[in-house]
Amino acid sequence: MAPVPTPPAQPDDAPDSYVGLDAAGAELQARERGWSTVRSLPPGAIITMEYRAGRLNFEVRDGRVARCWKG
Repeated sequence: MAPVPTPPAQPDDAPDSYVGLDAAGAELQARERGWSTVRSLPPGAIITMEYRAGRLNFEVRDGRVARCWKG
């Protein structure tokens, strides 16, 4: 039987800390903290819901992060 793969580590970071920041600054900060993928989305965007370790999602409204979540 094949071993169960270990997902890559992701930063120990609080997604709520990005809410209210401007989108460009938040993305830069996230990458500096070790997030390998940062995804900016408009409100109500239709997205795939698979969980990806190392990805941080931003919902951006009027140039600011309105919501943030891992995966």
